[in-house]
Amino acid sequence: MVVTYPRGTTAAQVHRALTDHAEYGRWELARVIRYEGGARRAWLRRKVIRVQRTL
Repeated sequence: MVVTYPRGTTAAQVHRALTDHAEYGRWELARVIRYEGGARRAWLRRKVIRVQRTL
């Protein structure tokens, strides 16, 4: 999933939004790029949840 934040978005707002994606959507942060104009683009990937067998 690729999420783009415009120039006027504060770092705290981006952090809160990415935390919500991670907590409720089971995504994890893969990469963030900040462009010269101030825009940010974040790549999220599905978090792998390994299930252990029970006997």
